[in-house]
Amino acid sequence: MKKIALITGASSGIGKELARIHASKNGDLILVARRSEELEILKKELEEKHAIKVWIFVKDLTSKNAAKEVYEFTKSNQLEVDYLFNNAGFGGHGFFVDRPIAKDLEMIDLNVIALVELSHLFLQDMKIRKAGKILNTASTAGFLPGPLQATYFATKAFVVSFSEALAYELKPHNISVTALCPGPVKTEFEKTAGMTCGNLFEKAASAKSTAEKGYRAMEKGKVICISDPILNVLLRYILPFLPKFIIPGIVQKMQTIK
Repeated sequence: MKKIALITGASSGIGKELARIHASKNGDLILVARRSEELEILKKELEEKHAIKVWIFVKDLTSKNAAKEVYEFTKSNQLEVDYLFNNAGFGGHGFFVDRPIAKDLEMIDLNVIALVELSHLFLQDMKIRKAGKILNTASTAGFLPGPLQATYFATKAFVVSFSEALAYELKPHNISVTALCPGPVKTEFEKTAGMTCGNLFEKAASAKSTAEKGYRAMEKGKVICISDPILNVLLRYILPFLPKFIIPGIVQKMQTIK
């Protein structure tokens, strides 16, 4: 039986590559994003290349009741979501005090609130079926304080912690939860976050390779997937031994646009 995956932020970057991977495995898809044209192009590509069905739902997940509308769309089309990919998210560069607070609140709405609401809604059905998988796109930023992206780093810390807790809670129900934690990735994030003039993304990983690692980790039921090997060593074996007071300065220097 085909597995149905719902992917948010599916119009570009990691979300688009996750859709391609799932389609290559003969899985049907529900693609959610704000940009209808990009979703239609991706739907055409995947349906022509693979013997699958793709549904699209155009929605800004920061809008009121957006998560509920996504869930109701699946119900009205009698679709059972086997895999939920909470991938949509964005960042923003600058000192918190100087940034428009509306942008940071919108970031929290998308990176945190939409993810939590969608997880809660679809977990009701997964729990009844005693089957399901969730892949949350977090970040290595979730393990650090983030001067110059304070809110973004904090949202990803939430996603990491939330995923770990859910993974433990849902073990008895045969549901796995995985947090994909990449470092810099060549996606639209760099432009959206206002960091195109910096050098942080010069050696960024591709969205395709990152999505492949995340998908494999989800299939294996891993809880945390740090997709960059160097950052994995740094975060797990070096960072814990550094004095905490020096870490914010290191992060700020890395993110300073020259």
